[in-house]
Amino acid sequence: MTTTFTDRLRGIHAATIVPMRPDFSVDEDALAAHIAAVTAVRGINGLLVNGHAGENFVLTLAEKRRVVEIARAVSPGDCLIVSGVNHESSLEAAREAAQMEQAGADGLLVFPPNSWALGHADECVLLHHRLVGEATTVPLMLYGAPVGAGAMSYGPALLTRLVADPRILAIKEGSWEVATYEENLRLIRGLRPGFAVLGSGDEHLLTSYMIGSVGSQVSLAAVVPEVVVALWEAAESGDWVTARAVHERLYALSVAIYRDAPGGRATARLKTCLKLLGRLSHDGLRPPHAPCDRHEIAALAAALRAAGAESALDHAAPPRLAVPG
Repeated sequence: MTTTFTDRLRGIHAATIVPMRPDFSVDEDALAAHIAAVTAVRGINGLLVNGHAGENFVLTLAEKRRVVEIARAVSPGDCLIVSGVNHESSLEAAREAAQMEQAGADGLLVFPPNSWALGHADECVLLHHRLVGEATTVPLMLYGAPVGAGAMSYGPALLTRLVADPRILAIKEGSWEVATYEENLRLIRGLRPGFAVLGSGDEHLLTSYMIGSVGSQVSLAAVVPEVVVALWEAAESGDWVTARAVHERLYALSVAIYRDAPGGRATARLKTCLKLLGRLSHDGLRPPHAPCDRHEIAALAAALRAAGAESALDHAAPPRLAVPG
C-alpha cells in the first residue's frame, strides 16, 4: 500500500530552530544535535525546517540548504521533512524552492511574502505559488497566516482558488483564531476532501483537534515534544479528559512563548527554553531580535515547570543567558 504525502503529514511534526554562535553564524553541530534529539522522540513523525521558528527570514539561501541537508542526514529515514520557502521575490522563492528540493526536502511550505500584509492582488498570490510549483516536483503546502497579519491571511475567495491547484496538497492552518480556523477547515473540506488541514496554532491545539485536524507542524514540539505528542494521541483516541489535562500543562508555556507582550518574540523564547532545559549552549539569534530579558526568562522557566519539565530544568547546567537591562 502506497503512503502518500498527506498520509505522512498525520500527527505531530516539529518546527525546529537554528542554533547560532555568538558571532551569529549557524552552529551546524548544535543544529544536528537539536534535530536528532527531536526526531528521536516517539510520535514525532516529521519536521518543518526553515520555518519562522528557524529564522527563515534572516538565513541565506546557502544556509537554508544546509539546514535541509543536515536534517536529512541526522533524521530517521521515514521522517517527513518539509522546508519553508520564504522570499519577497517570487523568482527568488522559486529558486529557493528548487534548492530545498535538491537538498532532500519531501515537501515545501510556501510562506506569503511579508510585504503582502499591506495588501496585494489575488493574482499576485496565485502567480507566486505557480512559479514555485513550476520550479519543483515535490508537494506544496499553503501557509495560513494569523488573522492579525493583515492581507497575508488568505480570505475565502482566494483560499478557494489556491486549493484548486492540484500541486498544493495541504495547509499549515495558523490563522490563530478559532472561528477562522473552523471556517477555513469547512471550506477546504467541501472543496477537496483529501486536502490535509493541519491545526497549527500552538495556543489552541486542543480546540483545533476537537474541530478537526490531521496533525500539526508546531515549534512547541521542538521544546516539549513528548507533551505535544501526548496531546495529539489523547485527542486522536477521543480521550478528551486526558487531552484537556495535557492542554492544561501546555497552556502557560504556549502563552509565555507566543502571546505575552511584546509580540514577535517566539523564536527568541523557544531558544531560551531550550537553553534552560540544557539542550542549547547559546540562545542568541540574529539582529534585530534581541535575547530574552530577565522577565521573559522567569516566565519561561515557570511555564516549563508547569508543563512538566521540572526534571530537565533541575538537571540542566546553570544557564549563562545574556540579560540586557
